[in-house]
Amino acid sequence: MADKQIIPPKHDLDAKWDACLDLTVRRFVYSSSAGAFADLLFFGSPVTRWTSIAFGAGVGIGSAYTECSRLFDGPPTKLPLHNVSETASQLRRLRSELRMSKKRLGTEAKLVKLQATFDKQMTKQPNFN
Repeated sequence: MADKQIIPPKHDLDAKWDACLDLTVRRFVYSSSAGAFADLLFFGSPVTRWTSIAFGAGVGIGSAYTECSRLFDGPPTKLPLHNVSETASQLRRLRSELRMSKKRLGTEAKLVKLQATFDKQMTKQPNFN
């Protein structure tokens, strides 16, 4: 007998491809069947029949693709979830900063208007020097 190298299941691509093809075909058929059944229950025209079957097939292929990408690449990295209270406090802080900046802008606009009025008055009056 020839010595066979035993490939660990983590690196066995043939088994992964077999599992992905099997999963894709099963989900395609089951989702298309579910779309056809939903069409019989809810819809009646041939256009909606094909649309619901195509939608079911797309859902099946999409879910199989997601599962196969996890199988080949491993589980996706988990993104950190934000704490709701932390996010709410940040939102309150940003709102208060916005209010303060609006007040400052209002004050600055008044100052600019006063400066323009002052400059206008100064240009009207003659210089006595």
